[in-house]
Amino acid sequence: MIYEMRVYRCVPGRLPALLKRFDSITLKLWEKHGIKQAGFFTTLVGLSNQELTYFLAWDSMADREKKWTAFQTDPAWLSARAETEKDGQIVENIVNQFLQPTTFSSVK
Repeated sequence: MIYEMRVYRCVPGRLPALLKRFDSITLKLWEKHGIKQAGFFTTLVGLSNQELTYFLAWDSMADREKKWTAFQTDPAWLSARAETEKDGQIVENIVNQFLQPTTFSSVK
């Protein structure tokens, strides 16, 4: 199992729109494509309170490639993304990392 950590830095004031999109659209599409989330977090104290950090759980990099590509090219996602960004861009930038649990990690 590998984990992907993704940090979305929002355009100022657009974090509520991103949270709404995940809650009402994105998670349903992930379920359709077999994408497993492992937690979502907003920044309470840190560099920016305009960030959303979340983790995805993958069986392998090949699993990630297959499922993420299917999601990113899904016409339902492309349409929903365009609709939710009709008032302007939501995410300013995205940083992601792939993490592998250590042998002593409580998360495997």
